[in-house]
Amino acid sequence: MIATLLGALLAAVTVTSAPQRPVPAVSPARILVVPFQTPARDGGTHWLGEAVAVLIADDLNARGLGAITRPSRERAYEQLHLPPNAVLSRATLIKVGELVGAVQVIVGEIAVDGDALTVRARPIRIDVGRADAETVERGRLGDLFAIAERAARRVVPGGGTPSANAAPSLQAFEQYVKGLLAEQPATQASFLEAALKIDPAYDRARLALWEARTAEGDHAAALVAARAVGPSSPDAGRARFLAGLALVALKQYDDAFTIFKALQDAAPDAAILNNLGVIQLRRALQPDAGRPVYYFTKAAEADPDNPDVLFNLGYAYAVDRDPQGAIYWLREELRRNPTDGDAHIVLASALDQAGSSVEAGRERELAAQLSARTVDAAGRRGDPLPRGLERIRFDLESGRGPAIDQAIANTAQRDQRDLAQFHLERAQRLYGSEQDREAMMELRRAVFLSPYEADAHLLIGRILMRAGRPREAVDALKISIWSRDTAPAEVALADAYLRLKDVASARVHVQKALTLDPQSAEAMALLSRIESGGARPGSAGARVVRFLPA
Repeated sequence: MIATLLGALLAAVTVTSAPQRPVPAVSPARILVVPFQTPARDGGTHWLGEAVAVLIADDLNARGLGAITRPSRERAYEQLHLPPNAVLSRATLIKVGELVGAVQVIVGEIAVDGDALTVRARPIRIDVGRADAETVERGRLGDLFAIAERAARRVVPGGGTPSANAAPSLQAFEQYVKGLLAEQPATQASFLEAALKIDPAYDRARLALWEARTAEGDHAAALVAARAVGPSSPDAGRARFLAGLALVALKQYDDAFTIFKALQDAAPDAAILNNLGVIQLRRALQPDAGRPVYYFTKAAEADPDNPDVLFNLGYAYAVDRDPQGAIYWLREELRRNPTDGDAHIVLASALDQAGSSVEAGRERELAAQLSARTVDAAGRRGDPLPRGLERIRFDLESGRGPAIDQAIANTAQRDQRDLAQFHLERAQRLYGSEQDREAMMELRRAVFLSPYEADAHLLIGRILMRAGRPREAVDALKISIWSRDTAPAEVALADAYLRLKDVASARVHVQKALTLDPQSAEAMALLSRIESGGARPGSAGARVVRFLPA
């Protein structure tokens, strides 16, 4: 229903034609388990916080309850610029949960007294930010697996009956977890190899070793680790997927295609389809194996709101010299990720092919603000259509966040610009009352309907600034200025640069603000701060006030 109404809305404002996108499948409830707190300064037990989180998530997934994987959690931490092993506030945990599409977060504490282990677990509902009753389990440290299982069954009851899988030895598991927690890939590999010496059948450690070797850039060693997982292992499917990724990195495209095609035939997945399309773009064209557009179209049908998949589809159309298809899908991607500089570059190339040179110039101008790619003397990218921009998927899990809100679908027949203005005005009121999370949700709707609405991007930048995220605010403010240059936007961008300690850029933009509005008190005050070398009291960029939807 939602996808159908959204399709009608988009058709009213898009001149190009494209196939109707199907309704996405409803995702099961998702649960985020974060590392449990452990006694401070106790290096001997620190690993237990991550260990219990891993075991509880494993039990939830074994019962079909949709726990989010550790790699997805790590990506959310990275997006929020959070240390991977930091103790986080409840507000930050809720933000991490929102990024990965969770409905609840499981937190807890670990206490160790000699050989006695106590695990305290508590679920937090994302929608209301409320913690439910605490669960406490006790036992011997040697019974870690059983204690974590009991805690998992009590904190989140229900689900199916998990199949019995052989558990590793506690010693091998400890080395495995310490490998996950190590900061350097070489150290990670050392712990993981130690785990495999203790328990040669511990395939999960081999998959983690693949990640460590890949992080080191040793794709041949990563391939060896993935291929060591036997076909009867519960991890065999993921191991073959990772082997395919290593083969792509080694440019052994034919072998990689064979692996991904067999995986797709056995268990269809958007990530596999996407990677098949990437291989077809990179290797010599083999039409009998399917064109890149075919695979990316199927991936978009399976994961219709994933920006990387939509970018790849638009990019493949551009490579095929089909500008109308490229324009449609790149605009769809930019509705979901308007600060994607590469998408603006490719869209500019497609618009040039379609004869829309003025609009192409504007897209190229915006791309120059957002992308780090070099600009030649003519002000264009060296190649109107750069190659090698396709995006591979590294995990079978889609990681898809919540779909566009039902509120848009309910009002999809209203005029698009009026509807975008309605959401913008609501966001402004919510921002004024410091309801930043709700304001950002309204702004997401406004930008979806009107991607270059200057006031919406200005407000997004201000909210990100108030949340202590000036680096992300810079991109939003650049789009606002590109869409319509105003003194308030220039002041906000100058303030963002100042918080990033880029005084030269801050001075440039505050001077632009004064050129646009010589009477701007806000600009003059900021210029005074810049010239005096001072910073706004309490505005340090590292201090996070509140956390917002991405």
